[in-house]
Amino acid sequence: MLQISVALIIAVTMALSLLVVRDRMRTDVQRSLHDDLQHSLQTFQDLQERRRSALERENTLLATLPTLRALMTTHDERTIQDSAQDFWKLSGNELFALADSEGRVIAAYAKGATNAADLRQQLQAAMSQSAKHYLLASGNLYEYTYTPIYFGTATNGTLLGYVVGGYSVDHELLREVGRGAGAEGIFLAGNRVAATTLPIDVSAGVIESASSAEDASPRALRLGAGRFLTVSRDLTRSANVPLHLIVLKSFDTAEQAEREISRVLLLAAVFAIAIGSVLMLVLARTLTKPLERLAAAVSAFANGDEAYALPADGPREVRYLSEVIAGMRADIQKKNRALLESERLATIGRMAHSVSHDLRHYLAAVYANAEFLASPSLPESERLEVFEEIRVAVLGTTDMLDTLLLFSTTGSTPPRHAVPMNTVVDRAIALIHAHPDAERVTVRADYADDDTNAIIDARQMERAVYNLLLNACQSAGQSNGRREVLVSVSVNEKHIAITVQDTGPGVPEIIRHTLFDAFVSNGKQKGTGLGLTLTHSVAQDHNGSVELVSSEPGATVFRLTIERKCPPGEATKPSTNASLVTP
Repeated sequence: MLQISVALIIAVTMALSLLVVRDRMRTDVQRSLHDDLQHSLQTFQDLQERRRSALERENTLLATLPTLRALMTTHDERTIQDSAQDFWKLSGNELFALADSEGRVIAAYAKGATNAADLRQQLQAAMSQSAKHYLLASGNLYEYTYTPIYFGTATNGTLLGYVVGGYSVDHELLREVGRGAGAEGIFLAGNRVAATTLPIDVSAGVIESASSAEDASPRALRLGAGRFLTVSRDLTRSANVPLHLIVLKSFDTAEQAEREISRVLLLAAVFAIAIGSVLMLVLARTLTKPLERLAAAVSAFANGDEAYALPADGPREVRYLSEVIAGMRADIQKKNRALLESERLATIGRMAHSVSHDLRHYLAAVYANAEFLASPSLPESERLEVFEEIRVAVLGTTDMLDTLLLFSTTGSTPPRHAVPMNTVVDRAIALIHAHPDAERVTVRADYADDDTNAIIDARQMERAVYNLLLNACQSAGQSNGRREVLVSVSVNEKHIAITVQDTGPGVPEIIRHTLFDAFVSNGKQKGTGLGLTLTHSVAQDHNGSVELVSSEPGATVFRLTIERKCPPGEATKPSTNASLVTP
């Protein structure tokens, strides 16, 4: 159980650690990706400013060329269009245009443009708004600047027109923007992809999310089979169409690293559980096993096994506990022996006190009456009375000795036979008639009609019934009215019950709870106090019991119940169903 608990603790700890590490790593990865994307946006802004500055310098150089000034002074569209192509080649820009002093584009050339008239029209519309720097024409996106051409100085000269220069915004630019951070880029112009470093089918999935994304707010987005963190920049104010720059960075590398870390942590958890289990096995052998043996030894001692071996190995603490328990066990055994010896001596003392009183009574009667018998002048009639008193004293002494002998042998298992319980009760009644305490007491018997055979020790059972009858006669003899004792036998398949009822004053309240203890009597002038104790022991030996059913003046009831353990008809059933015996 301890090993399972430790394994569970290790597993739960590792699982929680894995969750914490994974959550922390995801947070750090997202923060790192966001920082990379912000860096890419800053890179684009810096690159945009450098290219725009370069365009402005190139345009300024072109605007100061005498040949271009001379061309613009002609104000002839045909001449300007024919010569503008040479200046386009000279500039090396991907977008080039010339406009007159009113801003009307006369000539326009662009790499990838197929419709010159459409290009001029869109450029002129964009130039009419001075804040525009991006142009979407013929499906291509350009960033441009324009510079005025003066005849003379800019402050005192005459405005001749404008020279326009620009470059194409394509995947090469986006790749340069995301090169430092390993990011991808997409330019969305309106509802189409103007430039991208991703495949077109993957980039198309960004269009729907771009319209709802806040400027520069990071968002997780799934494109195709991959997950990306995206940041967008709204460039609509600088373009002739709605324009967004979206920078993306994939989670693939981070997720792969997360899987690797999770795999390492999982292997570490399995390894920790295995090592923990081995350590727990070692701990179980060195600590828990000796403790279990120690607990078993204590339990065995509690159950009466005083020879159970205590563990002599294990840790120092377990060995110390074994020594302490061994000493405690020895002390308990010593005190138990002393207690048993004191109880034995006390029992012998109580028995000697009780027996000596009765023996003195009987011996005194025998001694006194023997002196009377020695007198030669004693009449024959008185001699017979004296002899009868001697006989009663001898019988009482014999009865007391028999009781002591039976009490000392209860608990043993002498041979038992199938005997009718009616016969046992008859014999007990016959014996009780000879006892002086049964004089003037009517003893009635009510036998069961069914078979009353039982496997019993007839001698012990007869004495047990006799003791119940003697107590009943002694109680009934104290009655001022009827002096009767009724003994009845009832039977069922498993048990036989003998009920004895008398008309005496009842059992005193003071001894009802100790009625079946040895040497318990109340107000008797003779007797050992072992009668009911003997009856209780005999009942237990026969898997039965004896109990005081009720006790009140005129009706005191004792019941002795035993197991039959006898097949029906094994012994002879008595022929008498009921008898009435009077003194």
